[in-house]
Amino acid sequence: MAAEQMDELGGPFDRRESTDPRPARPPDRSGFAEQDGVRIAYDVYASTTEPTILLMPTWSIVHSRVWKMQVATLARRFRVVTFDGRGSGRSDRPMGASSYTPAEYAADALAVMDEVGVDTAILVSFSMGAPWALQVAADHPDRVDGLVAIAAAGMEIVHPERMTHRWDVRLDTTEGWAKYNRYHWVEGGWDDFLQFFFNTMFYEPHSTKPIEDAIGWGRQVAPETIVDTIAGALEGARQRPLEEICGRVRCPVLVIEGSDDRIRPTAAGERLAELTGGQLCVVEGGGHAPQVRDPVFVNRLLQEFTDRIHPMPKSPRTWVRARRRPKKALYLSSPIGLGHARRDLAIVQELRQHHPDLQIDWLAQHPVTRVLGDAGESVHPASAWLANESAHIEDECADHDLHAFQAIRRMDEILVNNFHVFNDVVTDEHYDLVIGDEAWDVDYFLHENPELKRFAFAWMTDFVGWLPMPEGGDPEARLTADYNAEMLEQRARYRRLRDRSIFVGNPEDIVDDSFGPGLPSIREWTEHNFDFAGYVTGFEPPDEQERALLRSHLGYRETDLVCLVTVGGSGVGAPLLERVLDAVPLARQLVPELHFLVVCGPRIDPASLPRRRGVKIRGYLPDLYRHLAACDLAVVQGGLTTCMELTAS
Repeated sequence: MAAEQMDELGGPFDRRESTDPRPARPPDRSGFAEQDGVRIAYDVYASTTEPTILLMPTWSIVHSRVWKMQVATLARRFRVVTFDGRGSGRSDRPMGASSYTPAEYAADALAVMDEVGVDTAILVSFSMGAPWALQVAADHPDRVDGLVAIAAAGMEIVHPERMTHRWDVRLDTTEGWAKYNRYHWVEGGWDDFLQFFFNTMFYEPHSTKPIEDAIGWGRQVAPETIVDTIAGALEGARQRPLEEICGRVRCPVLVIEGSDDRIRPTAAGERLAELTGGQLCVVEGGGHAPQVRDPVFVNRLLQEFTDRIHPMPKSPRTWVRARRRPKKALYLSSPIGLGHARRDLAIVQELRQHHPDLQIDWLAQHPVTRVLGDAGESVHPASAWLANESAHIEDECADHDLHAFQAIRRMDEILVNNFHVFNDVVTDEHYDLVIGDEAWDVDYFLHENPELKRFAFAWMTDFVGWLPMPEGGDPEARLTADYNAEMLEQRARYRRLRDRSIFVGNPEDIVDDSFGPGLPSIREWTEHNFDFAGYVTGFEPPDEQERALLRSHLGYRETDLVCLVTVGGSGVGAPLLERVLDAVPLARQLVPELHFLVVCGPRIDPASLPRRRGVKIRGYLPDLYRHLAACDLAVVQGGLTTCMELTAS
């Protein structure tokens, strides 16, 4: 999607709390440090006491959620501390330029470190946060183990077009970088500037989500505050040039720059690396925020940098010759509903018929792990580090209403975390085959980081492509087309990454629509790029005689009419269960022989539902397909597998 297509994300400035979804990893501790009367909000994510990574704030136009792609991954191995810079997020918003000098932000960092009990840390900065981190490292070398500067600001090196207009005089134009102007900001042009600035920052194709996030965060800050931050930065730079500060930095330094940064030129990072004796890493084709657009690569850099400064004790190493390695597969089963788990178990049972010596590990989340445990399968211990996708989907639903496309878009930080968990597993252990049943994280980030593939990869799905909801209008139609276009481009460039693409179903199940304007037909493209497996149920549908025996075995009389109500493996369907239970008394008045079996699944507590005469309420039923075959009427929250089981029966 072209950058200008994001200009419909309009809306008034407000200072309400962010409506971001739940983070991939919630903080273990939150609070406030106070520095010179200003309260600074911090969060601590602690899997260990050391080493510590302090993710510095950046320009107060955004808050600490700008690090959302890093926090959960880094916190699996290190203590991670973030804080909202003064003027943003939950921190105070003092008035006046003197409150926003680099010296004040540097003092805030030290105050937070003292408050949370951190003696030394690796400081990771982004853009305007670089001068603040460098000042801490120069003035307090005993507190800083290392420093990472991403797209560093503060150097006297800027793009020529930014020098065309002054920011502190009223201009007769608001075109281009003339929008970077204090009068334009406070006199009604703040939203116009946000659109321009973040479209420029995230100019890379398919950047709609980070643009949307950043504009939303920027709307939570008053433009008058941002005027103070720029005036404070300029005042601080005049008092203490950054080049003088760099000459006093003695810790290891890593500078990460995008080659096509349209906010700050790459030459600024090159100069910073030269002055500090640091290592320079350039992301070719990258923009101003590589930690957002290329999080897997940047996260791995941050881990490697930290490991060099704080090396772990060396453990004995064993390498197994290829001939001695057991045949192993890693199975990834989507946790959104239980349909994937049931069909995946059926596939595994068939695999073992053909390959009895195949060892299978599962990387899975609740509620899938419940199904796997009952089946005696081996769940990899790293599964405990996965951020729960099913819980996120439940958060996104409202009274049984779920916008799946937008819910998946807002799952971005969860997908980054879960890919890193997967990548650690396949790095540490040898797997001949990885099977991904709608493992969107693995498929997407392998295409973004193709060098990480070291196994055969089979990808399965029961739908291809996104379609807009009618009420979303043209903006959502453009978004879905952009997501589809990115997927098509990935597949065209790196076809080798999937050894098999398998559609669970038949060609006629695919919608006869296009991926978007100028894009191919979904059905035609899928037929050319996928193998078709048909339906996977894992059981033989009963005939009438077998059905009668099944009903008797389940305790039903011949005269009973049985209504089964089920909502699958997520908690999205709770409102549906409540509505059905409200209707039970009237239904049984009309049909006295009607009995109900309400199946909550593993994520809804049966005790939370009201009791009704003629109703049995159950939690998770591993043999749900048998009850579906025995019932006279089914009221279901439509999962594809449940619908296939009903149709088969």
